[in-house]
Amino acid sequence: MFEREKKQVLDTALEIKRCGLVSLSGGNVSLRAGDGQYLVTPSGMIYEEMVPDDVCLIDDDCRVIEGERKPSSDASALVYMFQHLPVNAIIHTHQPWATACGFLTDELPDFLVTIMDACKNPVKVAPFTPSSAIGMGELAVEYTDDSLAVILKHHGVVTYGKDLEEALFAAVYLEESAKTFAIAKAMGAEIPALDPELIAKEKAGWETYGQ
Repeated sequence: MFEREKKQVLDTALEIKRCGLVSLSGGNVSLRAGDGQYLVTPSGMIYEEMVPDDVCLIDDDCRVIEGERKPSSDASALVYMFQHLPVNAIIHTHQPWATACGFLTDELPDFLVTIMDACKNPVKVAPFTPSSAIGMGELAVEYTDDSLAVILKHHGVVTYGKDLEEALFAAVYLEESAKTFAIAKAMGAEIPALDPELIAKEKAGWETYGQ
């Protein structure tokens, strides 16, 4: 089942690897597959060595419905996020620039078009919880606050979307924004707050972006 969707999950995992947001087998990609069912990348597998059938289909109790692999160690946190957020796709990365900004600020503001467009709202920094625990999902939900991303302190990033493309754009453009933020801070620059009306106009333009 879900052969096309499994390939989409794997293609997205390969893309976050290509964009430098994870290394080796880090992070995970997951997709809502139906009522109480989710496609999740397997635990500890290098993405280039995976095939679509390695993607696991799990239920609300993290039981494997289809597949021979063990699902991501973050499965319980991912299921919690799916249960408590109106999203269909979740990407978890260890992207370095955004993670570094989690030590510099408690919130990455709406200061750059990329974060306004792709993340929708400022990105908050959630406190640390160990990975592979449901607490990661609980804090991610608590700190998301209508953004499509949250930074996990000492850990990485979670992004969301109505589909895998939206979650991917959020992850990649958050990293670009975080890099700009960190460089500006290192240069001693003050980053001024923008007029909310201008931010709203920028976000509105994103709604008609693309073909």
